[in-house]
Amino acid sequence: MSGVERVRVICPLNDGDERTLADDVLDGLTRPFKELSPKHFYDEVGGELFDQICDLPEYYPTRAERSIFETRAEEIVAASQMAELVELGSGTAAKTMILIDQAAATGTLKRYVPFDVTEAMVRRCCEICGDRFEDAEIIGVVGDFERHLDYIPAPIDGEPRLVALLGGTIGNFVPGSRRQLLRSIASLLRPGIDHLLLGTDLVKDVATIEAAYNDSAGVTAAFNRNVLNVINRDLDADFDVEAFEHVAFYDRGREWIEMRLRASRAMHVKINAIPLEVDFASGEELRTEVSAKFTPQRLADDLCAAGLTLEKTWTDSEGQFALSLSSPTL
Repeated sequence: MSGVERVRVICPLNDGDERTLADDVLDGLTRPFKELSPKHFYDEVGGELFDQICDLPEYYPTRAERSIFETRAEEIVAASQMAELVELGSGTAAKTMILIDQAAATGTLKRYVPFDVTEAMVRRCCEICGDRFEDAEIIGVVGDFERHLDYIPAPIDGEPRLVALLGGTIGNFVPGSRRQLLRSIASLLRPGIDHLLLGTDLVKDVATIEAAYNDSAGVTAAFNRNVLNVINRDLDADFDVEAFEHVAFYDRGREWIEMRLRASRAMHVKINAIPLEVDFASGEELRTEVSAKFTPQRLADDLCAAGLTLEKTWTDSEGQFALSLSSPTL
């Protein structure tokens, strides 16, 4: 590696960046209809709860996406010719490991870049992958992919790069923000050589979708409420977490799931670190996430608006989830 460490982590966060939560809370809780960004779900507890959600019988997206990797990894590697994989929101790379293994087995893998907002998770992922893929460079990046894409290393000269955004994460953005993010990702890709691998949850029967966000064990409810624990801990707030009810429903017009927290009583909340004081009426709702579901046309339109051309799409056997491969429009 010419004196450069084969396994390393880039952490661009500084004192100013740490105000992201405070800024998002100040912005979201002073709107006429209160909302929070779902990016703040994923502290250590939230990450563990989401791992539990992925194993729930009602939660189909993870199983469906994994099944595509299990059956199509060889095709994806062949179609993308990936020598470098940049994974946005990598987490533990549990599903993507199937793809990385395939690239390593074919001898094309030269670099893996896990990118996630949680530093401990990035470091752990780099440690595991560094041991597992001894011939590849592993460069972790700790950051928010809405703000820190510039810290991703330049692509390897002449080697195909595959950027992956999986798990249906793109659905957490409303249409305008979604297309803006896709345009930012497209800027990482070189025409004629690089690709985007995008995971999208598909439109299907409402009962199946709503059950995935209203599990009988109450894990999703705990995951949803935990964002208030994050604010209490990191911003010295006094939310009564258990006084908020989990709400999740499918909006048929927008074709997305909305998750909300509903105040079970009137309350006055102090967020001392900002500082901010907020009133909630009994029954008032705070939106914590949207999760858009896609039709083939919506997917193609969003990619086109971002300057990308859809090349291939793979779905699971039940047609619940899709992985798509696109490239910069020439």
